[in-house]
Amino acid sequence: MMHYVPAELLSKHQLQNLDIKVAGTSRVTELHELDEFRFLAFESTRLYTERMKRLHDKNIVEKNFNPGDMVLLCNSRLRLFLGKLKSRWSGPFRVVEVLPSGAIEIASENDSHTFRANGQRLKPYVGLDETKEVQ
Repeated sequence: MMHYVPAELLSKHQLQNLDIKVAGTSRVTELHELDEFRFLAFESTRLYTERMKRLHDKNIVEKNFNPGDMVLLCNSRLRLFLGKLKSRWSGPFRVVEVLPSGAIEIASENDSHTFRANGQRLKPYVGLDETKEVQ
């Protein structure tokens, strides 16, 4: 630890040497500390990113559709307050063809008109196959 010595008591030569040596060593020490801090921050960020990626990937459900499956289509244009109780999902639709690009060709149940939709906007339809009579 350096003690403060008034500049009048030191010769010009001593003042130059003292300032340059002290300033140089303290600057090098500060640079090493900053470099170490930067490395630790980088490592911490990398570990956090890996942890979040694992958590995200664990919750992904893979959707595999086959021709003949029934699906629902997400209506992303439905605004929040226009119809509060309206469902975002329309359908059911029948899968006609699955394309390698991720697009899926679908058709409505009672119509032969087909159109293509992004596979990410579809989900499997889990409706009742038949209506059952209550006795």
